[in-house]
Amino acid sequence: MSALEIAAAVRSGERSALDVVEEHLTLIEARDPGLNAYNLVTAEGARAQAAAIDAAVSAGEPVGRFAGVPLATKDNMCTRGIPTTCSSRILEGWRPPYDATVVTRLREAGAVSVGKTNLDEFAMGSSTEHSAFGPTRNPHDPSRVPGGSSGGTAASVAAGFTPLGIGSDTGGSIRQPAAFCGVVGMKPTYGVVSRYGLVALASSLDQVGPFAANVADAAALFDVIAGHDPLDSTSIRDFEPTAQAVLEAGVDGLRVGVVKELAGGSGGVPGLAADVLARTAEAVEALAAAGAVVDEVSVPSSTLGLSAYYLVMPAEASSNLARYDGIRYGLRVDGATTAEMTTATRTAGFGTEVKRRIMLGTYALSAGYCDAFYGKALKVRTMMLEDFARVYERFDVLVTPTTPTTAFELGARTQDPLTMYVNDVCTIPSNLTGHPAISVPFGVGDDGMPVGVQVLAPASHDAQTFRVAAVLEAAA
Repeated sequence: MSALEIAAAVRSGERSALDVVEEHLTLIEARDPGLNAYNLVTAEGARAQAAAIDAAVSAGEPVGRFAGVPLATKDNMCTRGIPTTCSSRILEGWRPPYDATVVTRLREAGAVSVGKTNLDEFAMGSSTEHSAFGPTRNPHDPSRVPGGSSGGTAASVAAGFTPLGIGSDTGGSIRQPAAFCGVVGMKPTYGVVSRYGLVALASSLDQVGPFAANVADAAALFDVIAGHDPLDSTSIRDFEPTAQAVLEAGVDGLRVGVVKELAGGSGGVPGLAADVLARTAEAVEALAAAGAVVDEVSVPSSTLGLSAYYLVMPAEASSNLARYDGIRYGLRVDGATTAEMTTATRTAGFGTEVKRRIMLGTYALSAGYCDAFYGKALKVRTMMLEDFARVYERFDVLVTPTTPTTAFELGARTQDPLTMYVNDVCTIPSNLTGHPAISVPFGVGDDGMPVGVQVLAPASHDAQTFRVAAVLEAAA
């Protein structure tokens, strides 16, 4: 059953929320040891919430849009009184004193969080192999990665552990694992979904978004979590989430641009696999057959996104992660002086990839180098915004592959950071511009693994991505 079907059955009394939750907890207990999607399963809390929903249904009280629907929550969202680790040793023992806004909104909508899912440490990675709790595996083939950094959430939805999941996307961390795992994943416009309670990686890039097994569930989940939040200073005012309302609108007359540089065109990014490009071409043909007006378009600066991102993101991460010093919360390794204690704590608490990015970011911000690196990256970011603005004067949405390849094998790219970073080449532009984008499954590659197609839209046109995704889902 879909999330919306489960919720309808619970509201009508046809199904018990407690029975629904028990079924999913049983599945997690049986299968997750082989996948490692969860850092923590909150079984007793989930049962208590489900029982409260059943009591409310019996009393004729309102129970919310997602009444009784199991939910996976990425372990970088604050949950009051429940460990939030970011898959890092440095937050060992930390229990937040408050809930993230998205956690609150989903609880009020009746969704039942069954646990906290694994991720690349502090969301720094593209495979969920950089975790203090071990790698997560792809449910379609456990020898392969689920993508990252929200790999645990994507794996949970793909394995049927939960119909819904919440992740964060800084450079593709929702869309890339969604593509690898064959589920729907969406990054909203920056500021449309509250970041309050999301543990920051790169504050100008991070965004919370939905995972689901189908487009309709993802649209409903987006509509619940989107909207202004006074607790988030970057939250957009007066945004009205309307994703569900446009799912039947079709694409007749819609102007669709295929980004040449990200879809195998000359002068574009290298390394795009032939099978992924073939599925993307088929998706474009399906949109044309449904009435869309399709044409190729060039966005030259999109090829610079990877270079700009890997300066902007580490710089912001270096600043954000300075707070983990062994003094205020989390892990503390004793030392003779405060400086020695801080050094020992950060050495023991951070993993290799986090240390690498902190050093990159600190260097990019250092005196004598800031203008040459970080400053230049910001100029590229502005150039990308201008390029996309010009393109969106001619097109309503853009289409690209979500990832250059299908899911790769565990361990295949951990020794070469550059080959790992290239996984984000198609997703990064939307984070740098702050625009919405969605990944929807569209067939499989030559290896039988899922392929995702990405739909991009201008800022605040989030519903447009769901509108196109619904047509692609039907065609697929």
